[in-house]
Formats: sequence, structure tokens, C-alpha cells
Amino acid sequence: MSDLIFEWDDRKAQQNEQKHGISFEEAQTAFYDDNARLSHDPDHSQDEDRYILLGISAILRILVVCHVYRQNDEVIRIISARRATKQEQKQYQRFLP
Repeated sequence: MSDLIFEWDDRKAQQNEQKHGISFEEAQTAFYDDNARLSHDPDHSQDEDRYILLGISAILRILVVCHVYRQNDEVIRIISARRATKQEQKQYQRFLP
């Protein structure tokens, strides 16, 4: 497993944890999920290409993680993270082997 490099705004991370109960430290673990689904999110930013990762965290919660790639795709900047809705959980589970 290759090491991924993550970054985020500390104030935004604190706000996210207060609002959604998900730390960005937990959110980054979803990127190591072999069954994670990645989709482009063109609706939420005109300035940068945003992506949504739907994956399971190290503590077995299905998360939705909004992020961007920086520095020639070498750094993943986490923007937000939350628990998946019931519909998103079903979508994730549909693709499990």
C-alpha cells in the first residue's frame, strides 16, 4: 500500500468534526478502502476540480469525503467529510464483491 499525502485547513477540520462528527484523520483512512468509489463533483466549485470519495473508514463507517488533488495530484486536500446517507450506503454496498 502506497503512502498518500493529505492536507487540510485546521479550522475547517474542527468545524467539520463539530458539524458531522467526523475527523479528517478518520476521513483520510477511507482512501485506503479497496472498494471505495470516486466521482467527479463539478457542481460545487468553479475554481478547482473537486471529487467525492465514498468509502469505509478504519472504524468501519461509510463516509463521503469531498476533496481536491494538489501539487500534480501528489497531495489530497480534504474539504469535508460526513457519514453516508442510507441511500449512499446502499450505493456503496452494491459494489462490494
